[in-house]
Amino acid sequence: MELAKRRRAHAARLDLSTAQVAVLDGQAHAARALWNLLHEYATFRPGRLASLKDCDEAIRVARREIDWMGQLPAQAAQAMLKTYRQAWANFLNPDHPARRPTFKSRSRSRMAVDVPQAQHLNIVRLNRRWGLVNLPKAGRARFRWTKDLPGVTKGGPTGRITGARLVKDAYGWHLVFRTEALAEPAAAHPGPQVGIDRGITVALALSDGTNREHGHWLTPGEKEHLRRLEQKSARQRRTRTPGRPVSKRRAVDWQHQTTTELARTFSVIKVENLSIAAMVRSAEGTAEAPGKNVRQKAGLNRSISGEAWGRTVTLLEYKTADRGGQVVKVPAPGTSQTCHRCGHRDAASRAGTVFACTNPECGWVGHADTNAAININNADGTAVSGRGDLGNARSAKRQPPRAA
Repeated sequence: MELAKRRRAHAARLDLSTAQVAVLDGQAHAARALWNLLHEYATFRPGRLASLKDCDEAIRVARREIDWMGQLPAQAAQAMLKTYRQAWANFLNPDHPARRPTFKSRSRSRMAVDVPQAQHLNIVRLNRRWGLVNLPKAGRARFRWTKDLPGVTKGGPTGRITGARLVKDAYGWHLVFRTEALAEPAAAHPGPQVGIDRGITVALALSDGTNREHGHWLTPGEKEHLRRLEQKSARQRRTRTPGRPVSKRRAVDWQHQTTTELARTFSVIKVENLSIAAMVRSAEGTAEAPGKNVRQKAGLNRSISGEAWGRTVTLLEYKTADRGGQVVKVPAPGTSQTCHRCGHRDAASRAGTVFACTNPECGWVGHADTNAAININNADGTAVSGRGDLGNARSAKRQPPRAA
């Protein structure tokens, strides 16, 4: 049986000295500045965008003439150019949701540096918990060993490391390995099918009547710490993203655990095909036509963004594919207003978390999110991952309602 390539990313925490942190910080700032210079060079000129050759030559000239540009390794600079050109290609592709490339802000952009050549990493395992890796211009550094790396670990998965990316967050610098493992194609998943409704009151409501919910992202102590930081930020007049505080690490951890459990249990997972960017668009309007209920809509937008619906589906896509399952996106309109038992559609049937069918011949009453999840499970859609051809360009018409 021919082995399939499985590309994944694995993040490992780095244990750096103060000098190494300073080196990587300098590289990250240089990378951000290079992006801004590329954007200015490619767009602030008459005629068409600058070509790849022109941009490459401009980078070489800048590295010779600007001292601080030398902090960024040459291969990282070339990787930045490829990333920038790919951002334009994504934007110009009508089928891609990417927005137009713009300048990167020092305060809002993520600090990151690419390490495109895997052979320069020279990875060595020290013991069960730690490994050594080469970082360009920063020297040897220890990293936390939490997972077997293809082509490195003896007896581990067959494959290789194709590159890496240095990323800094609130917890420090991490090294994200890009791996390519060889594995046998997953057998068909034997589990049942399920529909999932993503919400705010209930995080994930399943068509089998169960829910997947999370608690508060922050503990009382973390809330108090965040409150003090926000007061300090306000005094210094620094901008911050508005919205309720969310511990991203806890949110991601809950999403990983929940999506893994769902991918192991179900063979086909159906979700709504939502345009989340349109859903969280501001309601402010214009001076000539001001919006209505702006503050209420802003609160709803923050709640939707805090649930990270898009990331949930992204995680489900690759996890179900690894296990022989499939994720299917179905049309969203009407799923929360239609009775799954009789097919009667009426916006008045839903009141908060309760759905009461207004059809006098039906009268079904139950949880609104569960009703929506059953409708999602009963609908045709387009497969976005996994096996089979469930979504092979079939029309998005609903199937006849099924009995509860």
